[in-house]
Amino acid sequence: MEPRRILLAISGGIAAYKAPELVRTLRRAGHEVRCMLTPEAERFVSGLSLQAVSGESVRRDLFDAGEEGEIDHIGLADWAELVVVAPATANLLAKMAHGLADDLVTAVLLATRAPILVAPAMNVNMWSHPATQANLEILRARGISRIGPDAGELACGWEGLGRMSDPAVIAEAAANQLVPSSLAGPRVLVTAGGTAEPIDAVRSVTNRSSGKMGFAIAAEAAHRGAQVTLVAGITGLPTPHGVDRIDVSTALQMRDAVLASFDDSTIVVKAAAVADFRPVNTSDRKIKKEQMAEGESMTLELVQNPDILQEISAKKGERTVVGFAAESHEVVAAAQRKLARKGCDLIVANDISRTDAGFEVDENAVLFVWPNGEVEELPLLPKAGVAAQLFDRIEKLREGR
Repeated sequence: MEPRRILLAISGGIAAYKAPELVRTLRRAGHEVRCMLTPEAERFVSGLSLQAVSGESVRRDLFDAGEEGEIDHIGLADWAELVVVAPATANLLAKMAHGLADDLVTAVLLATRAPILVAPAMNVNMWSHPATQANLEILRARGISRIGPDAGELACGWEGLGRMSDPAVIAEAAANQLVPSSLAGPRVLVTAGGTAEPIDAVRSVTNRSSGKMGFAIAAEAAHRGAQVTLVAGITGLPTPHGVDRIDVSTALQMRDAVLASFDDSTIVVKAAAVADFRPVNTSDRKIKKEQMAEGESMTLELVQNPDILQEISAKKGERTVVGFAAESHEVVAAAQRKLARKGCDLIVANDISRTDAGFEVDENAVLFVWPNGEVEELPLLPKAGVAAQLFDRIEKLREGR
């Protein structure tokens, strides 16, 4: 996305120590970042460290004559295209809810017209207190967005909700706020990752899919404002911000989850690497090697799994359905045959014989194979870039209907 102007407001909580990493993450995405501190925040993070990672002077005081001469607090409020409050303490949330402006941060928050994203961080009891929850409801009704908090061990020793979300997650939520909502309204259904078909209690028939491509697609759909359901197979990836996730293991479970969400979906992207076959018989116990004579062979009988893509394409109606084809040779011809057989709107094909793209890596080189015979070849791109290119095509396709 294009570089944007992000103002980071830091209040006085222990999670403020994560602020420099958040600044670095936003800067790596190309954004211009300025920081402002409440009087209490500098107890936990130094202005010098924030200045070093942001490359900008750090604002602290509402009435600092030296800084006011360069840019006043109204100018700072007008400069921002997005204000991120991280951490947002219970005290600052209360001030925001009731319109107090007794320091630089609260004055800017009251004056800005930019969207505001808050990342709360506090003790679990402070978080659950009715006053905090009432303040959050006031802010939500005003259109202020929130990310987190997460559950876990807190600095105070308590366990529960109250941890500030990780900087990478906050940065992703910030990106969602800045991207035009070109897909606001449609519900997008995405499948990702591999499936594992059990042989016995410990072994399975599976594949090398990491799920990275499908997760990037789900994240891009959320960035564009869509309601996203992600049916995830075997993967250790975290759920993208703004995405509803359903975890499955087998092809049959994935089919059930897809069909359960299909009726409410406008766009379906089947990026999962679903096993084509499953064992006819499975054991609920581990098959012991000593049960067989040394050198004795074992036959594993397989049966075909349902073809989920073909099944939903047959009843897609006005929905847009996209399939993926992971091929090892004759990639274009194989993808064209798959497109004709499945009946979907587009096949995204990739050559799995490449070592720099496809399975288990962060880049992909794909072909868009269309029903009219057109084939578009994309260069090697980060998977997030492939996802963006894909949704550019999907949006144009839907506009033409």
